Amino acid sequence: MLLEVRDLHVEFRTRDGIANAVNGVSYTVDEGETLAVLGESGSGKSVTAQAIMGILDIPPGKITGGEILFQGTDLLKLKEDGRRKIRGAKMAMIFQDALSSLNPVLSVGAQIGELFTVHKGMSRKDAKAKAVELMDRVRIPAAKERVGQYPHQFSGGMRQRIMIAMALALEPDLIIADEPTTALDVTVQAQVMELLAELQRELRMGLILITHDLGVVADVADKIAVMYAGRIVETAPVHEIYKAPAHPYTKGLLESIPRLDQKGQELYAIKGLPPNLMHIPPGCAFNPRCPMAQDVCRADVPPLFEVSPTRRSACYFWKETLDG
Repeated sequence: MLLEVRDLHVEFRTRDGIANAVNGVSYTVDEGETLAVLGESGSGKSVTAQAIMGILDIPPGKITGGEILFQGTDLLKLKEDGRRKIRGAKMAMIFQDALSSLNPVLSVGAQIGELFTVHKGMSRKDAKAKAVELMDRVRIPAAKERVGQYPHQFSGGMRQRIMIAMALALEPDLIIADEPTTALDVTVQAQVMELLAELQRELRMGLILITHDLGVVADVADKIAVMYAGRIVETAPVHEIYKAPAHPYTKGLLESIPRLDQKGQELYAIKGLPPNLMHIPPGCAFNPRCPMAQDVCRADVPPLFEVSPTRRSACYFWKETLDG
C-alpha cells in the first residue's frame, strides 16, 4: 500500500464559526494506481490533498482526527523537517493555476533546477541540464532554447507541462494533481491528461487526480472516490461508476456531462447548491438536493454500504439508484 488515508477530519476556525471541510475521509492508493477524487467546489477534495502534502494553512485550518499513512509512516506524526524530506522527493503536487504557482521573476529552468540543487546537491550547470532533460520529457519544444525563459512567456498548456516537469523532477512515488486541466481548452486538456497517464505508467507512480469533471477521468483513472460536503459518498472502480452509479449525487454528476447524442437538448444540472460547511444539514448532506430523499435521509448520516466487494455507496437507497 502506497498511501492510506484513514478517517481524516479537517476544520477551519473562522470569525463566523467552524467550517467542517473534511468529515471522516478514507481512501487508498497503490503503486501505479490512479485514484480520481470527484466533487463540486467545496466538497473537500483539495483540503484533503493539502493535508496529505502537509501544506494546509494552520491556522485557520486544523486536522482534528485521522491518519495519513504513506509507505507505512503516519505523516501526521512527523515533524516539519520529516515532512519536508518527503515533500518533493517522495510525493509531489501539481496545482491547477500554473501561472500563480510559478515564480514570475525566475526562469522556468531555475525553478526546475532548484529541486536538484536543494535535494541532490547538484551544481547549477548540472541542474540546468536536468531541467532541459525534463522539459524535453514533458514535450516542451526547443527546451534547450527556452529553459531561460519566464512563466509568462509560455502558454497555459506549456506552463502546466512545466508544473508536471517540476513534480516529476525527483521521480516521486506519489503525485497529486489538483484540477490540472481546469483553465485549459479541451484539446490541451486531453494532451495534458495523456502525458500524465503516460509518465505515470512509465515511472509506476501512484496518482491522485482531483477534479469536478467526470469526463476528464474516464480514460485514465482506475478507481473513483466521489466527495460531497467533506465525505466520500461513493467509491468504486471507474468502469462500475460509469456503467451504473450507486449514489444519486454521482448519478447527477454523470448526467451533467454533455453528450453528442443529446444535441439541442437542455443540459441537466443538479438542483440547488452545495451546503454551507458551517451548517451541514442533518442526516445525508445531499438530502436537500436529492430527488430520492426520504425521512431516514434527513435524520441519520448513512454509512458506506457495501454494494460489491470493490464498491461502496453512502445511500440508503443505493439499490434503487442502481436500478434507475
